[in-house]
Amino acid sequence: MITENQYFDGQVKSLGYQTTAGKSTVGVINPGEYEFGTAQKEIMNIIEGELAVLFSGKSDWETFQAGSFFEVPANDSFKVKATVQTAYLCQYR
Repeated sequence: MITENQYFDGQVKSLGYQTTAGKSTVGVINPGEYEFGTAQKEIMNIIEGELAVLFSGKSDWETFQAGSFFEVPANDSFKVKATVQTAYLCQYR
């Protein structure tokens, strides 16, 4: 089954699906700044565009380009800033 997700008044949209390794989503983030919370470990793969990420407890933003990824532990939060539409694959593990 494919699920549709919308966040921040439709500024972030994704399609969710199940794999043998667990749940994943593919989506697009419109330009802006957003904060997400995690229930599971998340592996965010940047497909196209770029994201600046502020991890909880950190004061400096880190930039991730297309072809790179970052991980966020379960029960945590992180902020992202996009200056262009950015496509991603998020794997929940």
